[in-house]
Amino acid sequence: MRNKLIITFLITLFSFSFSVINGQNQINSPYSRFNLGTLQESGPFRSQGMGGLATAIRDNYSVYFENPASYSSIDTNSFVFDFALEWGQNDLSEGDKKYSSYDMNFDHLVMGFPISKGLGFAVGVFPYSNGYYSLENSVRETDPDYDPVTGAYTITHTGKGGYYKVFAGTGIRLSKNISAGINMTYLVGQETRTNLFDFADYYNTFHDKNVEALSLSGLNFEYGLQYTASLKNDHFFNAGLSVTPSKKYNSTFDKISFSYNAYGSVDTLAYTHDKSKSSVIPATFRAGIAYGKSNKLTAGIDFTWTQWSKSTVPGTEGYIADTKKLIAGIEFIPDRFSNYSALKRIEYRLGGHIGDNYLIINGEQIKEMGVSAGLGIPVRRSMVTLSSMKANIFFDYTRRSGSISNNLHTENIFTVGVSINLYDYWFLKKKYD
Repeated sequence: MRNKLIITFLITLFSFSFSVINGQNQINSPYSRFNLGTLQESGPFRSQGMGGLATAIRDNYSVYFENPASYSSIDTNSFVFDFALEWGQNDLSEGDKKYSSYDMNFDHLVMGFPISKGLGFAVGVFPYSNGYYSLENSVRETDPDYDPVTGAYTITHTGKGGYYKVFAGTGIRLSKNISAGINMTYLVGQETRTNLFDFADYYNTFHDKNVEALSLSGLNFEYGLQYTASLKNDHFFNAGLSVTPSKKYNSTFDKISFSYNAYGSVDTLAYTHDKSKSSVIPATFRAGIAYGKSNKLTAGIDFTWTQWSKSTVPGTEGYIADTKKLIAGIEFIPDRFSNYSALKRIEYRLGGHIGDNYLIINGEQIKEMGVSAGLGIPVRRSMVTLSSMKANIFFDYTRRSGSISNNLHTENIFTVGVSINLYDYWFLKKKYD
């Protein structure tokens, strides 16, 4: 029965993964025009509600794929399943100009189960980046930029696509206090960017079109360590480290520029085709600590550092800088095992994050900061089978900004996510009917 459940899940996971990869997040961000697009936050919604805290966190109920060492905490004979959707809204502002876009999308699908005591396995899929944007600028006779020699025209910039990660990993308890883990990840996806220059005199002029397409795919490995110490009165202290090494990926970069007119004439101006392993995604280092009381309180701090300045991605030269981010979060549970009050069993979370975006635009690195909050709401609990179902809800507000003096805009991003987390002892044999 156990093997059939696992095989069925894996088939569903990978079938779903390929259908998700063909989908499109339509949150409009002009910053998605550059590099790999807008990088997506990842992790179970318990950690998202705490600002993204994950490196030193471990429990029996969730899969923390940011640090595979945490998989060793999965209970023997248990099964963890987590599926999540999120709704996002991006409000853009530049001076007195404002624009909003919103969309609902898949966030992650993960599963974890034990192989033996102190040895856990996890598999899943989640979005890595989003390349969607849509921009348009029209110049007419009444505009100050109008040139009678050029005439009226419209410039349109559009982008679509993105990248996803599929992972499978294992974590093992090396001693009473130390666990280690490894993830094998597969990054895959494509971005397409189109730039159009259309003249108002449609029939008597040639118009310009430029199209870029970048595809990436390849395997990488992620490594993690965790140290955990049990203190007096059910208190604990955890420390975690994880690293994603720099990796060269298979890539295909196509760029074509051509002019065309209303009568079907096309003149290719330039064409580039590069198929190689020249695209390098840089290394990421994570470190974190967590302190708390079991089933009552968890608080922690994470620090992440990514060496984006060492990346090489076609079409992105001059737009990339290293990033550093600081995360802090806390969770409080009044009484996880209360039999009389559902409110006391709710998990209350709060967190924040501050750091750099990896983009440099007009000589300035974009900044990000945000706050988050979350709830873990028990939906079903059975003391007979020791199973539980929980809805994790989180809200995040992130401000992505650059200075107006450098012609940069501000984005206020609001995200609401809901996940269904199932924790069950599916593989226990019944002693009594």
